[in-house]
Amino acid sequence: MAIVELKVPSPGESITEVVIARWVKNTGDIVEKDDVLAEVDSDKATLTLNAEESGKIEVLAAEGDTVKVGQVVVKIDTSFKPEAKAAVEAPKAEVKKEEPKKEVAVTSSVVEKSSYATGTPSIAAAKIMAENNIQAGQMSGTGRDGRITKQDVLAALSNGLPTAQKVLSNSWQGGREKDRAKMTSLRKTVAKRLVAVKNETAMLTTFNEVDMSEIYAIRAKYKDKFKEVYGTNVGFMSFFTKAVTEALFHYPAVNGMIDGEELVYNKYCDIGIAVSAPKGLMVPVLRNAELMSIADIEKGIKDLAVKARDGKLTIADMEGGTFTITNGGVFGSMMSTPIINPPQSAILGMHNVVDRPMAVNGQVVIRPMMYIALSYDHRIIDGRESVGFLVKVKEMLENPSRMLFGGKVPEEVLLGL
Repeated sequence: MAIVELKVPSPGESITEVVIARWVKNTGDIVEKDDVLAEVDSDKATLTLNAEESGKIEVLAAEGDTVKVGQVVVKIDTSFKPEAKAAVEAPKAEVKKEEPKKEVAVTSSVVEKSSYATGTPSIAAAKIMAENNIQAGQMSGTGRDGRITKQDVLAALSNGLPTAQKVLSNSWQGGREKDRAKMTSLRKTVAKRLVAVKNETAMLTTFNEVDMSEIYAIRAKYKDKFKEVYGTNVGFMSFFTKAVTEALFHYPAVNGMIDGEELVYNKYCDIGIAVSAPKGLMVPVLRNAELMSIADIEKGIKDLAVKARDGKLTIADMEGGTFTITNGGVFGSMMSTPIINPPQSAILGMHNVVDRPMAVNGQVVIRPMMYIALSYDHRIIDGRESVGFLVKVKEMLENPSRMLFGGKVPEEVLLGL
């Protein structure tokens, strides 16, 4: 009998322990090589633990346990093969095939008749039950053959059977219970980082608003053709990402960070895009977004969102961002103060688009408006730079052609201004 010991691999530099988030396979299961056995939470991402050989497994750690990198968590007995499991199951399938169809049909008919007899209400009873959203299975009948009568329904209601009106009036049903859940490694790390940002940075937030009319018009005009050519939809995030990369060129401090006693100014834009995942909010990074077209950005965001949804984001996917964009608007947020993602120095918050009355050329018109927020570290970014950056983003979103000409309108380029 050959036993293979499966150890917890290192998910990344400086990570010494992980948490067993979920076992996909259990003790006694016969698995094939490369089958996913478990999901493992590290400080930065959720990873999978895969079988190195085929065989019967023995699980040595429970869900929620914190285990060391290099610790043995599964043993695989390779003397058992997946074919052996199939051979055991085969006779069951044959026995099922041999069951007479006629006998099954008769049994089914008898069950249906019995249910009908014991659960059938009278017309009067059925009316009251429908009004109070009561199912026949919630009570027993006293009539002939178990028939539910009007008196049965009234008696059940008087004895406290919940009605639809009663249930819908309040989602809370009383009680003093509490539920406790262990914090995941990822959640603990996020908590520490958020507190550290508040304590270690001089964080301020500045706000502005964007008229989204031009973006709406472009999307409405070209969305079908864009999808036909590139196979993906065109969304708000790609326009914001493009506008941000152009604004960062004009305000490099917003794309910088502090390293000890030095200021680091990045000459590229690795944009972190906050996406919702089953384990919480994740921030994968688009590399060199300043060189991407709108289509490239859309495809990149889509790929990262799918990886986040499927729990396949790696640490490499989330390291090294220079600036982050987060969109609380997808959840209905109208305004917020996003928290910086260290060691970055700034983050842009997008919000819900709301039709509001605006003064345009002396006239009150209804426009789709969005509040935007920039949280920044005042140690490296001055107020003038933060406000200027946000104004530049606003200008390019309200006049998208600026994104093609370094933040200038075509006439300025033509005149050499």
